[in-house]
Amino acid sequence: MKPVRIVTAIALAMLVSACASQIDAGVSETADAPGFLWGLWHGFIFPWSFIGSLFSPEIAVYSVPNSGGWYDFGFFLGITVLGGGSFFGSKKRGG
Repeated sequence: MKPVRIVTAIALAMLVSACASQIDAGVSETADAPGFLWGLWHGFIFPWSFIGSLFSPEIAVYSVPNSGGWYDFGFFLGITVLGGGSFFGSKKRGG
């Protein structure tokens, strides 16, 4: 029964990811567009930015326009690695 769940989860993830796209207006080729390092920073401060965005429309959790894939990769790393996503998801916490 476990392989069926894995295949179903993978199929669902592929189905949902097929719907994901970024509009051209969200990607900028200029030198001052936020890139990998800004994405890393924005991913790291995501929890605080999200809370702030609930109270102020001037606070955003994601920079648009940005440099595209590298910004997204930095944002992902910032949330998962720097933001504690990989630590809190682990079952073994040392000791």
